[in-house]
Amino acid sequence: MNKMRPFAVVAAGVLAAATLAACGGGSTGGDGPGWNKGSNEVVNKSDKKGGTLKLASSDDWDSPDPGNTYYAFSQNFARLYGRALTTFKPSAGKDSLEVVPDLATDLGQSSDGGRTWTYKLRTGVKYEDGTTVTSKDVKYAVERSNYTDELQLGPKYFKQYLKDNDPPYKGPYKDKSDKGLESIETPDDQTIVFHLKEPFQEFDYLVAMAQTIPVPKDKDTGLKYENSIVSSGPYKIDNYTRGKSMTLSRNPQWDPNTDPIRKALPDKIEVQLKQNADDIDQRLLSGALDMDISGVGVQAGTQPKVLADDQKPYVDNPIQGFLRLMSLNIKVKPLDNIHCRKAVQYATDKVAAQTAYGGPLAGGDVATTILPPSVDGYTKFDLYPQKQAQNGGLDQATLDKAKQELQQCGHPDGFKTKISARSDRPKEVAMAEAIQQSLKKVGIEVEIVQFPAGDYFNKYVGVPDYVHEHGIGMIIWAWAADWPTGYGFLSQIVHGDAIKPSGNNNLAELDDDKINDALDDAITNPDKAARLKAYGEVDKMVMETATNVPLIYAKALMYRPKRVTNVGITLSYGGMYDYLNMGVTE
Repeated sequence: MNKMRPFAVVAAGVLAAATLAACGGGSTGGDGPGWNKGSNEVVNKSDKKGGTLKLASSDDWDSPDPGNTYYAFSQNFARLYGRALTTFKPSAGKDSLEVVPDLATDLGQSSDGGRTWTYKLRTGVKYEDGTTVTSKDVKYAVERSNYTDELQLGPKYFKQYLKDNDPPYKGPYKDKSDKGLESIETPDDQTIVFHLKEPFQEFDYLVAMAQTIPVPKDKDTGLKYENSIVSSGPYKIDNYTRGKSMTLSRNPQWDPNTDPIRKALPDKIEVQLKQNADDIDQRLLSGALDMDISGVGVQAGTQPKVLADDQKPYVDNPIQGFLRLMSLNIKVKPLDNIHCRKAVQYATDKVAAQTAYGGPLAGGDVATTILPPSVDGYTKFDLYPQKQAQNGGLDQATLDKAKQELQQCGHPDGFKTKISARSDRPKEVAMAEAIQQSLKKVGIEVEIVQFPAGDYFNKYVGVPDYVHEHGIGMIIWAWAADWPTGYGFLSQIVHGDAIKPSGNNNLAELDDDKINDALDDAITNPDKAARLKAYGEVDKMVMETATNVPLIYAKALMYRPKRVTNVGITLSYGGMYDYLNMGVTE
């Protein structure tokens, strides 16, 4: 799940869990604060309605349009104004990984060996304008998000796996026929049937993505839809100004009888965007702000303050399930040579990168694999072992391995390239600077280029033509699973079919037949144990290509102010707070 996505994103099986308190009454739970408590259970439980929930982010959404988004915090937040067929349980810890029905009455009914999936929609669900949500609206939502040239920011799973028309379907903006994509059937207003090319054993996870949030065809305005989204959830969007703010208020047509998982507590939700990260921290501590929805935790300057005795009970330190990594683009010379890539693997000081991002507590653990330990299918291994010198930095033996690889790739004295980071993520820029210094020790000189997070993938590093033209050989970013299995983590970042002209997440542009086939075979296998074993094997195959440098398995220091209720870490959206049922005490 991209970029603190995705979604990406991610199981921590060792964590305990607690479900939300049942609706009713107006009392506030007396469960009290506690260090890291929100990682394991929902804290400060309440069903008290009213007030304004005040949120902020140092980023903007890639897009708030459910059919054109991929950021994890966007997928999480979109559930306030839209309802996918399924979603993840509003809870904390391990329990938050459970996929549950949302717009659908139940999980999918599978037939034909996993090639056909049928869902029944709940009756009585209405949009904010009073019209009824139908299965045709879900079908149209999938068509517009996967089969149009205009909407490129989200993944294209459905296009990749659904049967195509003959001739191929061109999407609803070009194909004006009533049939649309024939492999999605809507025999009545409450039934939707998906016909796949091959078995897909994890389809219930796939339809939890925001792309199945219904969109009425007559209200779709393409790229402009992000400014006129029609709500099917408990809140409607009153206004959205890109890079500045979003305001939501209650959707008067939302019926709690059709929605067993949402509390809809605040009267209003305000989001300020593109805010200075340090300012966000100070406002959280002062009580002027309720939550940072960026999902990255408090900044370095704030960390000592939140770890003080009086604040520590309001801090969580979750295993997030994100991998912070550096992709090496194989279309940018000399990184088209595997030995040049291996030189980078050895010469990238991961401890320095870890320190730059906040250390073991606020940054995470040094990574050696693409799959984090929290994802089903993880296997522990290290193909490019490093050792630290006694006085810090990589030891000489590790640097010598990097130099040997440079010799084999024809650049014994090193080479020059560019490394990118998100300009509004200071810790990411600091990580780039640390890597720049470590690579310099073997003669690899990198120029740091910075781009804003909101456009990072749709205008810059996720546009292969831009990357090639500007010689950006190394790209720092973060990834979390679209759902908590190896396939949900790997497919969009290492499968050749996932490469897109913009909004691309296979940033290395890896297209290896063995890797592609192994992933395709795994997802068709009904034997879960065999699938998980295959995911670990694919991880090793990817690391053998040296196309991605795993840096740290992410952790963060997350702050939850006293007045915010129903606060818990959702592992399904990358170890950030679950926004779905948050409220305020006043």
